[in-house]
Amino acid sequence: QVQLVESGGGLVQAGGSLRLSCAASGRTFSRDIIGWFRQAPGKEHEFVAAIRWSTGSTAYTDSVKGRFTISRDNAKNTVYLQMNSLKPEDTAVYYCAADSNGVFLSRLRRSYDYWGQGTQVTVSS
Repeated sequence: QVQLVESGGGLVQAGGSLRLSCAASGRTFSRDIIGWFRQAPGKEHEFVAAIRWSTGSTAYTDSVKGRFTISRDNAKNTVYLQMNSLKPEDTAVYYCAADSNGVFLSRLRRSYDYWGQGTQVTVSS
């Protein structure tokens, strides 16, 4: 059974940093693309970043480029989202998701088959 478990969320002041983790289990993910999405209150899910597990190639939404870094640890079967220079507008529930087809680094929610339960990130001004 595929499972994605996020952790690392919390409350941080603007300008601070957090590192989110997405622990994947249940099968090998070497052919997957892992994405991070976020959902702020009253808003739709928003693509944040994605990584191809096999090659490490990445994609980011423009608003986080230069501040967020997505990476993976093969030995731990875990994907990370390092978030620096956080802003109040980054406040949201952050979800990791797996695209088992892994054709391209999709920014579309419908491309992802498996989802974690989410972790809350709150950035105070």
